[in-house]
Amino acid sequence: MWIPRFARSTAAVLLVGQIVGCAAPHPAATPVAKDATVQVDAARPASQARLATSGVAPQPTSDALPIDASDDPIWGSANAPVTLVEFSDLQCPFCSRVQVTIKALQAKYGPSQLRVVFKHNPLPFHQNALPAAKVADAVFHQGGAPAFFDFLDLAFALQQDLGTDGLKSWVTRVGLDPMAVARRGDLPVTADKISRDIALAAKVGASGTPGFRINGTTLSGAQPIESFTAIIDAELKAAADLRAKGTPPEAVYKARVAENFVLPAATPQHQKDDEDEDLAIYKVPVKGAPFSGPADALVTIVEFFDYQCPFCRRVDATMTELKKRYPKDVRIVLRQNPLPFHPRAVPAANLALEARNEKGDAAFFEANRRLLEGSLDEADLVQLGHELKLNAKRVHDAITGPAFAAVEADMDLADELKARGTPHFFINGQRLSGAQPLENFVAAVEAQLKVANALVAAGTPRAGVYDEIMKHGKEAEPPEKKQMPAISAENPTKGPLNAPIVIHEFSDFQCPYCSRVEPTLAELQKAFPNQLRIVWHDFPLPFHQNARPAALAAREVRAQKGDAAFWKLHDFLYRDQRAENAFAPAIFDKYATELHFDAARVALAQTDGRYDAALARDQAIADAAGINGTPAFIINGYFISGAQSLGSFKRVVRRALAEQQRPKLAAPAAH
Repeated sequence: MWIPRFARSTAAVLLVGQIVGCAAPHPAATPVAKDATVQVDAARPASQARLATSGVAPQPTSDALPIDASDDPIWGSANAPVTLVEFSDLQCPFCSRVQVTIKALQAKYGPSQLRVVFKHNPLPFHQNALPAAKVADAVFHQGGAPAFFDFLDLAFALQQDLGTDGLKSWVTRVGLDPMAVARRGDLPVTADKISRDIALAAKVGASGTPGFRINGTTLSGAQPIESFTAIIDAELKAAADLRAKGTPPEAVYKARVAENFVLPAATPQHQKDDEDEDLAIYKVPVKGAPFSGPADALVTIVEFFDYQCPFCRRVDATMTELKKRYPKDVRIVLRQNPLPFHPRAVPAANLALEARNEKGDAAFFEANRRLLEGSLDEADLVQLGHELKLNAKRVHDAITGPAFAAVEADMDLADELKARGTPHFFINGQRLSGAQPLENFVAAVEAQLKVANALVAAGTPRAGVYDEIMKHGKEAEPPEKKQMPAISAENPTKGPLNAPIVIHEFSDFQCPYCSRVEPTLAELQKAFPNQLRIVWHDFPLPFHQNARPAALAAREVRAQKGDAAFWKLHDFLYRDQRAENAFAPAIFDKYATELHFDAARVALAQTDGRYDAALARDQAIADAAGINGTPAFIINGYFISGAQSLGSFKRVVRRALAEQQRPKLAAPAAH
């Protein structure tokens, strides 16, 4: 026997405010990096860019954010006092991460107080985003808003499967005919709808994703839930005041948009606010990295780039022009930073470095040029290796294997310097992000030349200028650290007891992001064999009705059968998390048969409180560490929030291992 069937919940994921991140998906509980906006704006067609910078003076308008129930997927009542319009991209990891926040807002306010309107804004550098938007729009028109939002949940929870097969599977799972949906998606009316959404996004200044307009008030990026609730609560009060003065419910949205919304001002895309300008000089090492230009150049530009990034390809011409203008004074140092959502970036980076390893810098720069100009498909990389006369087996291993150690080292450095988007530059240590216009680089170079010439005049040799500037530079910031108590015997663990790296995992059995990160952790264990110990902490989220019962069941299975059985049940729960019978009595009966545990005792553990104190202690540990979402990890004290990429985990583990290997200072002798 088993406990009563758990309530099903479509609310997914990683708790509110735990964001991962789309210009450079980077794990951080912060809004989308402004690098993302630079990239997105640069990628927009000129016609769309003009909509956002047309020179029209900002004017309040009640028609700026139109909603059409026959054309837009809508959740909530038409007369809800607060309307949240979301501009989103189904391939954007930030949009995926913020979906849990939207679900939590829906649960908190309900359909009578909050209306959610979805509009498409597929970004041009996400190759699967536009096809997915067409399918999603077709789902809406074939199955209505409920089918659309179920499809949206699947698309964001299983975003790693985005593609033709994934889309067909999700269409089937929401009860529609994939062929009928495909036919609707191919119609001109579908493309027209998405084009109108994109144009509206550009017009209202929603240049990145996700972008929100809450009763006309702008909120950009995957913000914490508090950012949303502050606006919504204020709007609820304002709407109540309007109603008290006689405004009919159906007129509240129009009135609040007229009050709140202004068109974006006509400012150049590259112009930055003074408060955003980072004038610090950072210590950016260059030793060992390939470079072009004279070794004694007065200005060193370190570029973090990605071969699959269209903006890196575009800015390469700018770098070439800079070298022509300053042939004796500019050196460009290249460091790799392949972004997780660019699957061909690592193979390309490996091939370039393999060319360098075999044939030196000349071969590297020839490979670099060809990679920035051509296709990155496997066959094309193999052909390039052949044309460069590289070893065929080593080329194969390079383009099919994991990132080279040198690539990972560059990625670690980029992470520490918060160079999260590509391209990202440090000009004699000063940050400049994005594919900026040539004049911005010229201005930065001229400013640094003044400093460099002053150093030379004071006696510093040209070849020593960069090192002299770096002496006074700002150190890269390490990842956030948090304190953890000693490991308790009541927490399940796996891995060697004496492992140098201890990973505290805070997780929820109903959270799709928690299930998504498990294969990443398995790959991490393969990458660092016998060096990791994982310690489990239950953190069932309150809006996941099945999470706490599942945690109690897993605790009892562990009590009966030990850690090995706990981890097997853990794997089963995540494997079957989205199955039709997930968390149901029948599937737990199957688990009991496979793992040989006493189901009656597991059922009793649901009500007798035997594990309440253990779960409360895990909650207290999370609270003390400032953890408020799942999944969350503390790796030898370093904090990782969310279902991050394998590279993000590797970077922290490598840092922690390096610290373990550093000789400790001897204690001073007693006198």
